[in-house]
Amino acid sequence: MSRLATPLRKNDNVLVVTGKDRGKRGRVLKVLPDTNRLVVEGVNMIKRHTKPNPGKQIKGGIVEREASLHASNVQLVCPECGAQTRVGHKILGDGRKVRICRKCEGVVDK
Repeated sequence: MSRLATPLRKNDNVLVVTGKDRGKRGRVLKVLPDTNRLVVEGVNMIKRHTKPNPGKQIKGGIVEREASLHASNVQLVCPECGAQTRVGHKILGDGRKVRICRKCEGVVDK
């Protein structure tokens, strides 16, 4: 099983650049590396019709939740300059490899 590498990680802030939710910003809730997809908070909302299941404390009805979208449809928002950007990599003096903003050269990782 091959893993597709996406530079985005859980809890990154991203901007949707294409699709029906273009322009929305959100936080990455889940990364699905096998399919190169992401689940972003408040983006790509779908309605799911669920049956009640009292054993799992699930009420029935129409539930609205986030669906996954492809990683190529979003761009990282730099925490330092606030701009949408591509992700670069840099090795720091102490040997750590970190992600950097391509626009301001700021470190994205904490």
